[in-house]
Amino acid sequence: MTKKMFSPGRQGALAALVLALVPGLASAAWDQLNLTKGVTPYSETVYDLHMIILGVCVVIGVGVFTAIFYSIFKFRKSKGAVAAQWHESTTVEVLWTVVPFIILIVMAVPATKALVMMEDVSKSDITIKVTGYQWKWHYAYLNEGVEVFSTLADTSNKARQLGSGVDPASVENYLLEVDNEIVVPINKKIRFLTTSADVIHAWWVPALGWKRDAIPGFINESWATIKQPGVYRGQCAELCGKDHGFMPVVVRAVSEDEFQQWVAEHKTADTASAVAQRQ
Repeated sequence: MTKKMFSPGRQGALAALVLALVPGLASAAWDQLNLTKGVTPYSETVYDLHMIILGVCVVIGVGVFTAIFYSIFKFRKSKGAVAAQWHESTTVEVLWTVVPFIILIVMAVPATKALVMMEDVSKSDITIKVTGYQWKWHYAYLNEGVEVFSTLADTSNKARQLGSGVDPASVENYLLEVDNEIVVPINKKIRFLTTSADVIHAWWVPALGWKRDAIPGFINESWATIKQPGVYRGQCAELCGKDHGFMPVVVRAVSEDEFQQWVAEHKTADTASAVAQRQ
């Protein structure tokens, strides 16, 4: 039985399968370790800058460790190497001062451009005020006159309760689903104003490329231009109390026409609700 299982033919097939899976496994592992490229110019700039700096650091690391291990191997005591007797070298001093300085300048130029771009919230098409509460989010579309509260979806909320009898693994997007998504148009510059009504929260959607603290009495500015339609999920990233882990963020990016339709529907619903309350 054992011989049949590990026959040359089966070994070859197994080896082929492993080789076919390794690139995919390596890619999946790298995606888990590295930054995500995201879906905004902001996130892409951060990703590209990260890769440039990482590349520079890798080259420096390889060069330094290569020199170290070469010196250890080539000039070891067992080969009769004798330490040189000198105290200083003007050339070496100049080199290890000038070379790092040049490297830092080369790295600083794209980093400075990226920082300037990150803080530029001018010429925004839409402004959304994000307010954190214990434990939910409030979104106010300042130009459209629409406001929504977003809390953990009932399916996740029920599954998280002790003794609910619901297996969390059976709930789609467990703890990452909400009752009211934040809907935004694609290819529009969106200005986010982040604040809090009680304690410090943090509004974080990895695909957008940034995280902003929501601090009582302060307003932090951020922006995003989402290129691709889709649903992008995030969470509160600042410990804010016992239900901190139950404050998901769901951003749905749609076309301009779909966004305008969504705004019109919410305005109609809000008007109907206001009339009902007055009656």
